[in-house]
Amino acid sequence: MATLTYVYAESTAVLGPLATYAEPHAYDLCSQHAESLTVPRGWEVLRLAMPATPPEPGPDDLLALANAVREAASAAPETPARHSHGQMEPPAAVEGTRRGHLRILREPS
Repeated sequence: MATLTYVYAESTAVLGPLATYAEPHAYDLCSQHAESLTVPRGWEVLRLAMPATPPEPGPDDLLALANAVREAASAAPETPARHSHGQMEPPAAVEGTRRGHLRILREPS
């Protein structure tokens, strides 16, 4: 695994170790695509030293994963109610807030 970034002003692509934080113009590549990377004519590829083995997940990584799972579980919608004849009841309309392309739906009070 590697992270690819570009320096447009210098016509350079930089391929280095997997980034530890998200950056808008950084792209994570699998090993196969990192090894076979090509760039436009006139561009240069800087290949930074890659670690021999990927780093083990640290306590911060595991804590972030556990928090994400807890948050997703608490935000999961409940199973819709069924009428006595077995049909699903449509969910009630609720107001929500938007975050980018995602929408948070609040439970009706």
